[in-house]
Formats: sequence, structure tokens, C-alpha cells
Amino acid sequence: MTDTPTDAAPRTDVPSRAGLVLTALTLGALVCNINLAAANVALPEVGDAFGASQTALNIVAVGTSLGLAMSVLYFGAIADRYGRKQLLLAGLALTVVASFLSAYSASIEMLMAARLFTGIAAGMAFPTTLSLITALWQAGPARTKAIALWSGVSAMASVAGSVLAGLVLTVWWWGSAFLIAAPIAVIALVLVAVYVPAHVEESTEPVDHLGGVLSTLAVAGLVLGISMVFAPGQTMFGVSLLVAGTLLLAAFAWRQLRAKYPLYDLQVARRRMFWVPAVGGTIVFGSLMGALFVGQQYMQNILGYSTLQAGLAIVPSAVGILVCSPLSARLLEARGSRTTMLVGYSLVLLGFLTTLLWNPTTPYALVGFGFLAIGSGAAFAMTPASRGLTESTPVRKVGMASATSDLQRDLGGSIMQAILGAILAAGFAESFRRQIEATGEAANIGDSVTHALQASYASALRVAEQYPQYHDQIVAAATHSLVNGAWAAYLVGAIAIVIGTVVIAVFLPNFEQEKELVASYAREDA
Repeated sequence: MTDTPTDAAPRTDVPSRAGLVLTALTLGALVCNINLAAANVALPEVGDAFGASQTALNIVAVGTSLGLAMSVLYFGAIADRYGRKQLLLAGLALTVVASFLSAYSASIEMLMAARLFTGIAAGMAFPTTLSLITALWQAGPARTKAIALWSGVSAMASVAGSVLAGLVLTVWWWGSAFLIAAPIAVIALVLVAVYVPAHVEESTEPVDHLGGVLSTLAVAGLVLGISMVFAPGQTMFGVSLLVAGTLLLAAFAWRQLRAKYPLYDLQVARRRMFWVPAVGGTIVFGSLMGALFVGQQYMQNILGYSTLQAGLAIVPSAVGILVCSPLSARLLEARGSRTTMLVGYSLVLLGFLTTLLWNPTTPYALVGFGFLAIGSGAAFAMTPASRGLTESTPVRKVGMASATSDLQRDLGGSIMQAILGAILAAGFAESFRRQIEATGEAANIGDSVTHALQASYASALRVAEQYPQYHDQIVAAATHSLVNGAWAAYLVGAIAIVIGTVVIAVFLPNFEQEKELVASYAREDA
């Protein structure tokens, strides 16, 4: 039985004024995901403004997804217990504050902290949007379509954020990229307050606060560790963070197995229609975010695109998501999760294979096709991933499923951005080191100059300005190094997609078995 407050709205197939409710919730998801992508386009200008290292730029890029990923499980449980609508409103309000703190940061350290705060605000808002869809729409085609729209908007927002950021950066300073979400958050705040019902099938179980703290610290340690471990001079610090994150994750699992009211029900998480879509969604959305992250730096620094051109260059991803999201919902209803996700993975892999062909003279046709394939594939993969999670979880604990769906995007996005960004940074530094050694002048170059050359593309260009007699050689070496680093990053992304394809093909059941499993979960939970 599920206890609900006495003022709870009655459960129907769809909520009253369903169109307005869904608009409010999808706008809430849009706000969170725009913030994830807006920084990518601004990274070259941020690097130039602060003289930031590649590692610092990686943390700026990953900061919002890190803040969301580390807080989403805890906030999902709090929303289930104390009010999903209330936490959504609080998250949207704090997003406005965080946007201005990011835009007017006085240092790279302040910007990194503000981006983390932005993610924590999103952690309050984003999980509740899918939780409310699951609570307000009964299982069936209507819910599948609502989830497809929510999933498509969420993924498309990652692309739209880049386009809008590129547009405003042509006429304004770098901080304007971080203000894009603020007006949308205000509109979403009003719509949620007016149209979204409160206290629908919420839990009365106590929140496992210790588990929440452990999960928050574990995710933070893992993501930051991955971001730092390949950075020049930061290897030991990165390894320490990874060890700490792993130990905290083990402590979290131990706590969940013994807690009377676990934050994360591992019995539910063990269900095949839960963990397989969770893993599959994490890899595919993380790959989308990683591709956009590396691609923005490649297009601006290597292909010479302006911020607006780089933003518009990924529009094919948005087109693919927009067109394929409704197709994904129909294919999911007709053929099931396994077929739909495999179609998505095939398209994403095709997109990554095209990125391995990029070079300084690559025409836009190949760049645009790669982004189109990756966006289309993400649309096909994310709808079954989100629906599988929600249909495997009791409605009273749907915050757990919603949080896991958000982790697909945000933990997957932060880990893949961290991995690809770290490989990009490491590949850049190593390539530059080899080129310095090949000149035979390594002994005559000071340590500080060597570190600056290897830190990032923007940092190397600053050195080139300081030594005009070597300007052309330094720029050529920086370009060559960034190309090598990006190729290595995209290769790792392609390998991750292959691994995800194998997991889905082997472990996800066929359509008939899927329906039987979902029905058995419903009987158990009843």
C-alpha cells in the first residue's frame, strides 16, 4: 500500500490540463539540460579570459553535470517524501541565482564553484520532472509519449544550449552563455506553480540521510578523480579521489543493504529491466555529451569556426533528436526496448566513426552528418531507457527511477566528459611533449613555459603571443596536439558505444519477455 497525504490529487490516466502540465515539466527539464551544454561553446573564450588550463576548463564544462549527478539520488528521495512539486520550484528558483553567479564570476575558481552550484540546483529540479510524469500519467501509450517528449526535449536542450550560447557570444561577453537558462527558469517556475498538482502518490518512508551523504560524496570523488587523473602533475591527486570515491560507493552499497528504508533499493536495481536500461542510457547519453564537449573545442580551435558557427554546426543533432523522439516512442510500443535501443546505438556508433575521420580540412558535411547520427541515435536510445526504469519501480519510489534516469544523463555525461576531456588533455600534453623533444631545444625551454604549452590550446596560444619569433611553430604544434588528443577521445567514445551495444544485445530481453517481466514487477510491488 502507498500512503498519500489527505490533500492528494486523485490518480487518473492523465492529469487535468495535461498539455499545460507536460509543458511545465518539459520546460523544467529544458532549463537543467541547457545549463549542461551552454559552457561548452564558451570554453575557448573562458580559457582566454582567465588563462585557464585544459583541466580547469574540463571542470567548468563538467561542473553542472557533476553537481546534478552527485545530488540527484538524495534529492530524488527527499522529493518522494516531502513533495516533488516543492523541490522542483526550489530548484528552478536557485537556478536563476546560480546563472548570475556563473556569468559574473571574477576568477576561474569562482566559475567552477558556480557551475557546481548550478548542478546542485538542477539536482533539485530535474529528477522531479520525470517523477511527476510517472505519478500523473498511468502506464500505457500516453505515458510513453509523455516520456518520449520529455526525453527528446531533455536531449535536444543539450544541443539548443550550444546553439543559443553561440548566438549570444557573437554580441556579448563569455558570461552571457550562462544567463540563457535564467528567463526560461522563471517561465517554468510560474507554470509549475500554477498547473502542476502537488503530493501525488508520494512516499511516507523516512529518508536515509546517511545514504544520501555517502552517495553525494562518492559520485563527487569518482567524477573529479576521472577529471584529474590524466592531468599533467595531478595524477596522484586524481588517483586519491578515485580511491576515496570507490570506498564511499562501497560504504553506500553496504548502507543500502542494511537500512530499513534504503535511499536506493538494490532489490529493484537488480531487476533486468532496470539495470540494463540504466547502463545503456548512461553510456549513450554520456557519449552525446562527450562528443559535444570535444567537438566544440575542435570546431573552434582547429576548424576555425566562430562561436555562432560552432553552435549552429550541431543543429543536426537537434534535428535528429526532434525527428526521432516520436519515432522512438512508436518503435518502443511496437517492438520493445531491446530493438529500439539497438537502433539508437547503431546510429551513435556511426556518428562516432565519422568523428575519427576529422582533420583540419574536414568539410562541414562530414561534421554535420556525424552530429546528426549521434543525435538521432540518442533519441532512439533514451526513451526506452527512461521508460524501462520507471516501469520497473513502484510509483511511491519513482524518485529512485527518475534519479537513475537523470544519472544516465548527468553521471554518464560527467563521466564521459571527464574521460574524453582527460584523454583530450593528456593526448594534447603528450603530443606537445614529443614535439618539444623532437626540436632538440627541450633543455633550453623553462619548466613554466613547458607547462603552459602543455596545459591547453588557449594557454599555448598565449605563449605564442609572448614569443612571436616562434609563433607559427607553436600554433602548428598546438593544432597538431589538439587533433591527436581529440582523435584519442573519440576513439574511446566509440569503444564505449561498442561495449554498450554488447550489454544491451546480451542482457536486455526480447519484447515478449519484457512484457512478462514488467507485469511480474507490478505483481510483486502490489
